[in-house]
Amino acid sequence: MQNSLTNNWPYPKWIAHRGAGKLAPENTLAAFKLGASHGYRMFECDVKLSSDGVPFLLHDSTLERTTSGQGTAGEFSWEALSKLDAGSWHTATYAKEPIPNFTDIAQYCLQNNFFLNIEIKPTPGLEQQTGEVVAKQAAELWKDKAIPPLLSSFRPESLMGAQQTAPHLPRALLLDTLWKGWLETALMLDCVAIICNHKLWDTSSMTQAKSAEFKTLSYTVNDEATVKRLMDLGIDGIITDKVDEFSPL
Repeated sequence: MQNSLTNNWPYPKWIAHRGAGKLAPENTLAAFKLGASHGYRMFECDVKLSSDGVPFLLHDSTLERTTSGQGTAGEFSWEALSKLDAGSWHTATYAKEPIPNFTDIAQYCLQNNFFLNIEIKPTPGLEQQTGEVVAKQAAELWKDKAIPPLLSSFRPESLMGAQQTAPHLPRALLLDTLWKGWLETALMLDCVAIICNHKLWDTSSMTQAKSAEFKTLSYTVNDEATVKRLMDLGIDGIITDKVDEFSPL
């Protein structure tokens, strides 16, 4: 699967971080719509599980920063989570914007022919289970679709769960440091891509990844100098907050 997809990479180079970066409340439908209004056709989002096993969008393990709730998000039922305000923290314009569940975001992307990079963001202790559930639901939602979503995670256990559940869905290993064995782990998990903190990409790391036939992506890239450096290195994908400054076309 790795070679066939990397030889015919179907995804756009420019990817909107958490929907529309910081211009709208992250990981909400409003953010996706705003990113789309700036011409973006691929989006990154974070997905975790409610206490009753429903995949939903949220970056942090806790609710305080981006919602009206308090506590560990994964300890609440989807019914409780769905009633929270995930917009007022950003601006009054987005007051009462809800946390979306994964199905709703997937349907929005499918209806508009958008591409999705799903970061599996498990509540600690639920790494493999989250990978399994998210992959199962993604496989069902994108059944018979030509271009599947890209599943990514910092947690190898989550990618392993995804690999075991839906091996045909492409996977990417996320890295914030080049820890020992990162390349071997990505190969073991049959990943198609490596997604690094932009500071980690240099001639050496890029050569290692490309030599192993991985596509290379970078987060979170918000200035022109970094864009130019990455482009010169041969980067395949750029995840950005600056959807209003960088044209994806």
